[in-house]
Amino acid sequence: MSTSRVPPDDVADVSDRLARLAACPNITVKLSGLVTRTTKWTTTLLRPFTDVLLRHLGAHRLMFGSDWPVCLLAASYGEVIGAADALTEALSPSERAALFGGTAARWYGIPAC
Repeated sequence: MSTSRVPPDDVADVSDRLARLAACPNITVKLSGLVTRTTKWTTTLLRPFTDVLLRHLGAHRLMFGSDWPVCLLAASYGEVIGAADALTEALSPSERAALFGGTAARWYGIPAC
């Protein structure tokens, strides 16, 4: 029996939905709540979903959110940051800067740190 709340085979469904959503240029998505979507998370389990988000929206339309304090139900803050780091390690420095702050700053109209 799987312990996943979001079955890995749902990636195709998520991808189809995100493709339609991504067609709207005014859409930005928060990459958050990753570790609370499964009872026994691993980066291997989460990667297909992160990859779908990056493929359809790109780093410049995604903004990272730790989901703190809710994330503490499944992982420490450090583990969440570590997972996000691992899941985005293939991004360029400018893509990482966008995902981990630039997109949010632009979206909310605040100065980037």
